[in-house]
Amino acid sequence: MSKIIVLIGAPGAGKGTQARFLEERLGIPQISTGDMFREMKNADTPIAREVQTIMASGKLISDEITFQIVKDRTSRADCKGTYILDGFPRTAIQAGMLEALADEQNKEISAILIDVPLDHLEKRMTGRRSCPICGEIYNIYYKPPKNDNVCDFHTEAKLNHRADDTEEKVKIRLTTYEENTKPLLDYYEKSGRLKKVNGTDEMEAIYRELKKLV
Repeated sequence: MSKIIVLIGAPGAGKGTQARFLEERLGIPQISTGDMFREMKNADTPIAREVQTIMASGKLISDEITFQIVKDRTSRADCKGTYILDGFPRTAIQAGMLEALADEQNKEISAILIDVPLDHLEKRMTGRRSCPICGEIYNIYYKPPKNDNVCDFHTEAKLNHRADDTEEKVKIRLTTYEENTKPLLDYYEKSGRLKKVNGTDEMEAIYRELKKLV
């Protein structure tokens, strides 16, 4: 039976990278709610216009509308087999909606958590630096440049530190993630459908574990 893979991971856990690997190497489509909402900013369909109005008002997009967008997208031909959901469900209510969709599409749900301790995530995110010329990514804790705050390949370039990667902002993002995601993890754990991979391993090792699970 084909699967709906619910991929879960905190900011900085490497979820996007792994989803991309699975899509590129195994041909499993990655369905990202973030990407879909961005596309809707310029789309001219009834639901896109509704989303644009809600966004312009500063209100949150309801579970029902989010679900309808996911349902419409996953009804396309590329989702006839197994696909990955990134960003949905975010709550136990949305998880219940996904159960109905899985039944309708005759698929089983498997939730996979890329598990990284919070202190490790903090270092990953606060330590990130990037070259403004070539985009090379460094980390002052795990992958520092040869010379402090200077790109290895462009020595004239001072490395950038993202404004939202400060210690204070990172702590807020991670705390919010943990509070919002715990009920979802509990939901899948109770039904025996939650699997975990060690997100502190090397990227290729994480990919090999994910490949076995999907």
